[in-house]
Amino acid sequence: MPKAPPRPAAHKPDPALQSLLEVHEATLSNGLRVRLLPNPQTPVISLYTFFQVGSRNERPGITGISHLFEHMMFNGAKKYGPKEFDRTLESNGGRSNAYTSNDMTVYYDDFSSDALETVLDLESDRMRSLRISDATLTSERQVVMEERRVRVDNEITGIMDEELGTLVYKAHPYRWPVIGWMADIENISRQDCEQYFRTYYAPNNAVMYLSGDFDPKKTLALIKRYYGNIPKGPKPLPVIDAEPAQKGERRAVVRHPAQSPSVMIGFRGPKATEMETQVLDVIQYALNKGEGSRLVKGLVYEQQIAVSVMFDWGWRIDPGTVVFYLELKPESDPEKAEAALYAELEKVAKEGLTERELQKAKNNLRADQMRELGTNNGRAHALGHYEALLGSWRELTLLPSRYASITNDQVKAVAAKFFSPDRRSVVTLLPEAEAESPSESDTAAA
Repeated sequence: MPKAPPRPAAHKPDPALQSLLEVHEATLSNGLRVRLLPNPQTPVISLYTFFQVGSRNERPGITGISHLFEHMMFNGAKKYGPKEFDRTLESNGGRSNAYTSNDMTVYYDDFSSDALETVLDLESDRMRSLRISDATLTSERQVVMEERRVRVDNEITGIMDEELGTLVYKAHPYRWPVIGWMADIENISRQDCEQYFRTYYAPNNAVMYLSGDFDPKKTLALIKRYYGNIPKGPKPLPVIDAEPAQKGERRAVVRHPAQSPSVMIGFRGPKATEMETQVLDVIQYALNKGEGSRLVKGLVYEQQIAVSVMFDWGWRIDPGTVVFYLELKPESDPEKAEAALYAELEKVAKEGLTERELQKAKNNLRADQMRELGTNNGRAHALGHYEALLGSWRELTLLPSRYASITNDQVKAVAAKFFSPDRRSVVTLLPEAEAESPSESDTAAA
């Protein structure tokens, strides 16, 4: 058993990041946390609302309800009725969107600064008094069901990812897909939605980020006016991580019409708050960032086993999943492709990265971080994302120092721990010919 890497010394905030981040913080009496990032360079604003709810907060019977709510939130409220949200926002030169993940649901608006009060009116209206009717539920249910058919039931990576989740997790809510199981989507009731809304879409379960051209003092006064009388909701139930330790490799085979086989491999990783998370970030960037990265160069170009290789590592509140996806050539042997990947991972565990790979990964991580903070939208999203996962936006300023201090010994220890064969789960997709229709069969026989 490899030893855990030593904890690094205390890290200091990055001066370049601190200079970009003037953050005014407040918490309203109803629990809504407000973060204001003034930036007068251009007359535009980005507003993000992070609700601390995702598929992690669901249970069997209502899986997919968080994602369903992402759709429901655009269907009108007490003051602004159906279709009024987008019409009003777009008539003021704005645009909006949203996404749902395992751990959070996020809504954002980009608009000109002179529309700030209108947007606060729109957003507070749907937080206070969203319309939830049988008609809107039926309509959005059908939209989500069709989305599931397209993105999961008839999409190779969707099918494999869903299967992998049931292998990696046996007890944790990360076991089910964010979009939910089809039967649950079909049976979520209006009462389920109303209870979910009161609990998870309450101001005490949200944090708001505004970045752009505004006066912080006047803007906070507006936020208090529009949001201050929205009542608190009940405290959400804690999510229990009852996932048992994995005691060996887990496997599944999926057969589906396809041109070639594919392999998806998952290893359960650490929580976002654990220092090993940043080490895995460095390993990910070294092995799979760019055409010259180790996995692309080795498996795609040199050995020509795979058409493409993906290394996906995303932070989560509870232990997440490190995922490798190999899209193979029609004649490729999935077992040989697996063996080639494992050989590369074992090499990292034993030898680490080259100094050039290590430094390049750190440089790319810093560049991507600075690039994201270059816009109002990126700044609001980044800080809100880190607060949701790490507890404070200030953790963002410490990341450059943490990445810079990572050593090859840490890389080797983390690779040996998390890429162990006993921690892996493997889904192999084997091509299956599509069934012929009766007319095609008769024609062929004739």
